[in-house]
Amino acid sequence: MTAPAATAADLSAVSAESYAQILQFYAHHMQLLDGGDAEGWADGFTEDGVFAQNVKPEPWSGRSFIATSMRRGIDRLGARDVQRRHWFSMVVATPETAGAGDEEAVRTTYYAVVFETPRGGKASVYLSTTGADLLVRRDGQWLIKHRDIFHDGV
Repeated sequence: MTAPAATAADLSAVSAESYAQILQFYAHHMQLLDGGDAEGWADGFTEDGVFAQNVKPEPWSGRSFIATSMRRGIDRLGARDVQRRHWFSMVVATPETAGAGDEEAVRTTYYAVVFETPRGGKASVYLSTTGADLLVRRDGQWLIKHRDIFHDGV
């Protein structure tokens, strides 16, 4: 299963300001995760946010459940003395109008590579993915309402 690719018809652009804010959001969001702050990372989701992966049987639903689930994963990495770094790139952001209500909404697709480095070891690529998010802007902040991660090779 792979993420759907954007077509030329889908590429109506968001403003340069919104695009820059989205990139800044992603950079901060991933640095929280890589720094071990599962709860701060989960705060980047709406209260009813969803985090789904094609390698998991069920999506994680709700900010609190997302935080608890990610905390377990970060703690497992800490027990292995491994550092991960998430690299987002090739971000495409298009305005979303259907079902967004009064809030601004944007669909993004992107590539993400995750590097893993054991203490005293060398960095290596842990996995490569494609992501697709529905972002909403609330109180001037971007939040993830729904995230789908598609691991390559699955």
